[in-house]
Amino acid sequence: MARLNLWRWGVLGLAGLYFLLPLAASVVFTVDVPGQGITFDAYTRIVSTDGFTSSLLLSLELAAATIAVVLLLMVPAMVALRLGAPRLRPVVEVVCSLPLVVPPIAFVAGLGTVLKWGPEHLSRTPLFQTFVAIQNPDFPVVLVLAYVVMALPFVYRALDAGLRAVDVRTLVEAARSCGAGWPQALVRAVLPNLRGALLNASFLTLALVLGEFTVAQLLGFRPFAVWIVNVSGSQAQLSVAVSVLSLLVTWVLLLALAGVGGRTRTTSRG
Repeated sequence: MARLNLWRWGVLGLAGLYFLLPLAASVVFTVDVPGQGITFDAYTRIVSTDGFTSSLLLSLELAAATIAVVLLLMVPAMVALRLGAPRLRPVVEVVCSLPLVVPPIAFVAGLGTVLKWGPEHLSRTPLFQTFVAIQNPDFPVVLVLAYVVMALPFVYRALDAGLRAVDVRTLVEAARSCGAGWPQALVRAVLPNLRGALLNASFLTLALVLGEFTVAQLLGFRPFAVWIVNVSGSQAQLSVAVSVLSLLVTWVLLLALAGVGGRTRTTSRG
């Protein structure tokens, strides 16, 4: 038993060094300026740098929209799948896993081709304005649609794990026997028991949107990840400081979501 604990702590220590050493090196790079010593200039200049606020807000808006769309799409579908068509589960699993097989560069190439084809062939139809509207730089809906597709594998896994731990059929039948309709049974009986899965799916989607670069860059938009890369060309120290800060913000969001999930479970038990 002692050897097992020693081995476990050794593996955890190596994993910690693997993740923490690059982060520590990045922090040292941002605060240690040759000839000036230790300074936090790189961090104080982040907020005042051109494009920081707008790109961060755009990424957060895209993340919120993506989370809302993908959950509204997947939660009813997964519940209906478990209740009415469990044999179709392998098919849905394969379909939701396809974004992991298709490289992002191929995905965005196909998306760009469709966006170019639309205005050329639909210029005299009402759909032309739709193609223009979804590419609005202030809020590119096309990025939300792309991120929803890219988030499907992670959301599916999170919701599937949550549904496996819950007797959905019993919950729905109990709610229906009390006079609830199907939407009411889903909202009041099933969703409260899926808080952990919903939080996990939301966090994974948030992390995906905040860190995604390829699709946004090739489509010509400038969310947070693209802004970081653009800044790194002329202000390397500032870009590393922004990366460190974004990583810390992501960790804080993870801890906040974990805390919310823990409090909700404690409240429901009480």
